[in-house]
Amino acid sequence: MASPITPIFTGFCLGASAIIAIGAQNIFILRQGLKREHVLPIILFCAGVDAVMITLSILGVGQIVQTVPYLTTLLTYGGAAFLLWQGIQAIRHMMSNNYITLEEQPPQSLKKVMAMTCGFTLLNPHLYLDTVLLMGSVSLTQPEASRPYFGLGAIAASFVWFPLLGYGARILRPFFSNPLSWRVLDGITALIMLTLAGTLLYHAAITGL
Repeated sequence: MASPITPIFTGFCLGASAIIAIGAQNIFILRQGLKREHVLPIILFCAGVDAVMITLSILGVGQIVQTVPYLTTLLTYGGAAFLLWQGIQAIRHMMSNNYITLEEQPPQSLKKVMAMTCGFTLLNPHLYLDTVLLMGSVSLTQPEASRPYFGLGAIAASFVWFPLLGYGARILRPFFSNPLSWRVLDGITALIMLTLAGTLLYHAAITGL
């Protein structure tokens, strides 16, 4: 039997390339990590969802998704609407004059934070289009016996990255002791959210979704 190291490494690298990017979900986790607020349930949820989706992709669910056109349309427009709303909220916050330090920020309930986590995770079309379809397609290039190891490597990438991001964010806390830093982060957040929303809508327009 061939060594499982190669498919595990391949899966890990592909999984890492799919999630280590400046996106809406990562910005949200970074923000919560800076606030040290409900970090563990957030990263467990995000990594857990990735694990489920990657497993489904290895089992061939991605091929089924491609046969349901309206599902892609729903995910695209739903994700764009969510990102637009988040971008507008970030702009409003950036332009307000009530910035406060980390210590002064009121805590959010676990229920509210997890609702936001669900939105950033499950309303992200790339979770389905990249994770499910991409992982599924690449897994087909692996020998059948190696596919479970490939999936394990991809799942491991999520369980490494999200804790690093969530708990590593505290290193930046001194920088964010200045309320102006939060204004900058909100500006970056708004730019990313609106750009992603625009990209989704543009893709929908040119593909006729």
